[in-house]
Amino acid sequence: MKKIIFLVLIIAVVFMLGYCGSGNSQQQTMMEEDSASVENILPVDRTIYGLCGSGTAMNTLELITDNGDTLNLSLVNAQENERVLGGLQAGDRLAVMTDSKKTEATEVINLNTLLGDWVMPDPIDGSAEVGIRIKEGGIAESIEMTNILYRTWKIVNGKLEILSVREGGGDQEELNLYEILTLGPDTLSYKTIDKASDEEETFEYTRYKDNKKTDLRGLQLEDTQDEFNKI
Repeated sequence: MKKIIFLVLIIAVVFMLGYCGSGNSQQQTMMEEDSASVENILPVDRTIYGLCGSGTAMNTLELITDNGDTLNLSLVNAQENERVLGGLQAGDRLAVMTDSKKTEATEVINLNTLLGDWVMPDPIDGSAEVGIRIKEGGIAESIEMTNILYRTWKIVNGKLEILSVREGGGDQEELNLYEILTLGPDTLSYKTIDKASDEEETFEYTRYKDNKKTDLRGLQLEDTQDEFNKI
């Protein structure tokens, strides 16, 4: 009788252990599925931020990451695909996308070059310059615009994300993703992505330059009627 009771207890314990193991496996599977579904809705930003190191060469980027690591990344494919944007200079802050092994840069964005005031002719009548001010700390502002108010910006997986409010939209915030097409000392262009074809927009800017008049230190040029003295 004691042997039978002992065997029953052993079977019960084995059954419970098997059930718990199955439950843990199912729970882990569910957690992985939930994590995958969340990532589909809110993609994880895999951008690596850091400074351009002095060891950067023609085909190699030395990236000193914000975590204190030093990565030596090949630039060959990024250069061939024209995805090195804004140039490379030691000490500049960069946003970099890499392959899974972190040995190759697939896209490099120079954030120092991206910062600043960017303008273009007013698309309504071309009489004035309008644009966007991209500031440190993820702050964005509109330049001479009332129909669109820019609020924030950031890089997400190599794309430019801009938060804005459109006139007549009931102060509802609008979040758009853009692919940066060109970025240079004086030029910036990007286009909308994940939009219907009739909603796609391309923005082409030049860097704002303040064309101040020459300071004559209080002197004024006299008006003259002499044809020979007119400039």
